[in-house]
Amino acid sequence: MEHEKRRIYAVVNQKGGVGKSVTSTNLGIGLARRGKKVLIVDLDSQASQTVSLGWKQPDELPVTIATQLGKVVENKPFDPADGVLHHVEGVDLVPSSIELSGLEMRMVNAMSREFVLRSYLSEVKGYDVIILDCPPTLGMMTVNALAAADRVIVPVQPEYLSVIGMTQLFDTVALVRKQINPALQVEGVLITLANMRTNLAKNTLEILRQAYGGKIRIFPNPIPYSTKVKEASASGKSIFDYDPKGAAAYAYGQLVKEVERDGKQIGADVRTAKTVELSR
Repeated sequence: MEHEKRRIYAVVNQKGGVGKSVTSTNLGIGLARRGKKVLIVDLDSQASQTVSLGWKQPDELPVTIATQLGKVVENKPFDPADGVLHHVEGVDLVPSSIELSGLEMRMVNAMSREFVLRSYLSEVKGYDVIILDCPPTLGMMTVNALAAADRVIVPVQPEYLSVIGMTQLFDTVALVRKQINPALQVEGVLITLANMRTNLAKNTLEILRQAYGGKIRIFPNPIPYSTKVKEASASGKSIFDYDPKGAAAYAYGQLVKEVERDGKQIGADVRTAKTVELSR
């Protein structure tokens, strides 16, 4: 499969608890259900993605993304198929573990440190879509993800603190575009963990639209807050398998369709996105 035909998505937000891993899981499995060959890469040393897909003891896995990236840093040969786990719902996973935190510190002094992940992924074959589940920081691993990705998806809760942190995130994306990866584009902002019946959620969504809606796509179907989503992750399943008729499954299904359309109008120039004064 030609690399230029595949798409790499980085799911990014420096704030934790906004649904990055859940979004990576359900976007990946949703695309797999529509016939795509999908690889999910867990880039968080907390290994939430790995655990939510059913591997409950990630630190006991013999090969993880830390193993592979460590070989890239040391300029050692590696087999890109090593450590890839196969999920019953049709996606593959490169798992993470606590070892990744130590590797990230080593990468700070590595040659071409921003391109370690890109070098690894250049050897990975056979996928239509690769989804990078990023850690809740704007550190070296997230920069590596942005350097390797084609598109960025930003999950954000409809609350004040989540929204104000987006300015720093988009500044980082713009800097990576300018200096490292000029092809990088923002696919869109995904509202997650949303109770759209509350005034807080409605007001925050309006602030988002005012601040970024002119230049950055806001996906039209917020992901509702649902205990079913948490239960699905705890059981190692997607929401499509665990609660296929629920509101969250519908919303994630719509996200999958939006992403699959892959129109050129999706790309956004974060450098020109206007900002507004945010108020509580």
